[in-house]
Amino acid sequence: MKIYLLNPPFVENFVRCGRWQGAAARSGGLDYPKWLAYATGLLEKEHLVKLVDAPASKLHTVDIINDVKQFQPDLVVVETNFSSLGNDIGVTQKIKEACGATTVMVGPPVARFPDKILGNDGLDILALYEYDFTLLDVARAVEQNLPLKDIHGVSYKENGQIIHNPIRDYTTSEDLDRIPFVSSVYKRHLNIKNYYLSQTLYPEVQIFTGRGCPFHCTFCSWPENLMGRKYRSRTADNIVDEFEYICRNLPEVKEIFIEDDTFTVNKSLVLDVCRKIKERKLDITWSCNARATLDYSTLQEMKSAGCRLLIVGYESGNDEILKTIRKGVDTRQMRAFTKDAKKAKLMVHGDFIIGLPGETGETAEQTLRFIRELKPNILQVAVATPIPGTKFYDWAKANGYLLVDNLEESIDQRGYQKCILSYPDFTKVDIEHYVNRALKEYYLSPSFVPVALSNILRRHGLHELKIMLMSAKVFLEYLGAEKRQAVRDA
Repeated sequence: MKIYLLNPPFVENFVRCGRWQGAAARSGGLDYPKWLAYATGLLEKEHLVKLVDAPASKLHTVDIINDVKQFQPDLVVVETNFSSLGNDIGVTQKIKEACGATTVMVGPPVARFPDKILGNDGLDILALYEYDFTLLDVARAVEQNLPLKDIHGVSYKENGQIIHNPIRDYTTSEDLDRIPFVSSVYKRHLNIKNYYLSQTLYPEVQIFTGRGCPFHCTFCSWPENLMGRKYRSRTADNIVDEFEYICRNLPEVKEIFIEDDTFTVNKSLVLDVCRKIKERKLDITWSCNARATLDYSTLQEMKSAGCRLLIVGYESGNDEILKTIRKGVDTRQMRAFTKDAKKAKLMVHGDFIIGLPGETGETAEQTLRFIRELKPNILQVAVATPIPGTKFYDWAKANGYLLVDNLEESIDQRGYQKCILSYPDFTKVDIEHYVNRALKEYYLSPSFVPVALSNILRRHGLHELKIMLMSAKVFLEYLGAEKRQAVRDA
C-alpha cells in the first residue's frame, strides 16, 4: 500500500511541530517534521511511504496536488497545528478531491476539536495524541478493508456519524526502542540542509530519546495534546546506537539536538548515555532541553561527552509568576544552575515568556533585569499564548483575557507570533512591547559583544559564527518589517 505523509504548505518557514501553536521563528530556522518522520519510519516496515515537507521544499498546494496525483497514495496523512488548522483542512480537502485516498489528520488540534475537524468534507480519520503506532494500525485496516472500531486513539466518520474510539495508551520505553532511527528517515526522505535552528550548529539533526513530561507547567501544549505526563525513554544503548549511526551515515551533521521535553529528567540515563559515548569514543556534538536543576557534576559529565548547549525554560524573572505557572523552579535555583553551566563551559540558550498570568510592567522589568544578569549565550523571548488543552488557556478564557478564541489569528501574514491576550493592567500592546524590547536590548546592546565573542571563540567558532550570522540576518529583517508596519499603523 502507498502512504503519503505531508507537512502541508503554508507561510514560509512555518513550524508545525514546535511546542507552541505553530509559527515562523523571528531568528529564522526550520524544524524537521519530527513526528511525521517517526511515523514514516514505522510505516516503511510494511508499506511504500513518501514523506513530503512542503515548507522546507518551498512547495505550494498546486505542487502537492500534482505530486499526489503522480504518487497515487491509498492513504494520506496530513499534519496540522492550531494556527494553521483552516489552511491544513483546505489542503486535505483538495488532496481528497484529487486522488480519493483515505485521509488522516494528526497534530495537537485533533485532540481538542475532533468534531469540528471531522465536520469538514474530505476529512476521514483523526489520529489523536501520539500517533505513530496508531497510524500503523490504521494503515493495516485500510489495506485490508477492516473496520476501525477496534483501533484505539482514532476518531472517524462512518455512515455520516462521527465516532470516537477509546484513547490509546501512550507508548512504552520498549515501544520507543522499536521505532527506526529518525535520522535514517531524514537521510532517505529529506534534505538536511533545509533545516536549521538558531541555537545549533549547521547542519543538524533533531531526535527524541524519550517522550512525555512529568512536570506541570500550565502553559505547555505538548504534554496535554501529544505526549502525556509520564516520561518514557529509550535505552542508553539505543540512543547511543543512533548517535553512532549519525556519525557514520550523516558525516556532514555538526550537531545532534535532543528534542525531549526534558532529557535531563532521568539523571541516571543522562550519565549512562555520557558514559557510553565516551566508551565508544564518538566524536560528536550534541545539545538538549534541560531544567535549571542539574548539579555541577552532571553538567561536567555532559560537557565531557560532547554536550555543547542547554536550552533552558526560565520563563520569568519573577518568583510569583513562576509559582503561578507551576514551573517548579525559582530564580535562586536558576541563578545557581546558570553559574554552574557556564563553569562547566556549557552554552545556555535562555527561553523567556512575556504575558504569563500575573504579568505587570514591574514583573516584565524584573524579567529584563534577570536576563541581563544571567547573560545567556542565546536568548529567546516569546509572547505568552494560551493553547487549548492547557490550564493557561482555561484561565485566560474564563477571565475574559482572550482577544480572540481562535489561534489561527495568533500569527500575522508572515507567520510570526502575535499577541491574543490583554489584561486590565498589562495590555496586548504592553506584552508585544516588552518582547521586542527584551530582544533588541539584548542583541543590539554593546553588552552582547563579549557574549558573542565568547560564543565564537569556542571549539566550533566558525560554525558558531555561521549560525549567528544566519539568524541575525533574519532577525534584522524581522525588526525592519516591524518598524515599517508601525509606520503604516501610525
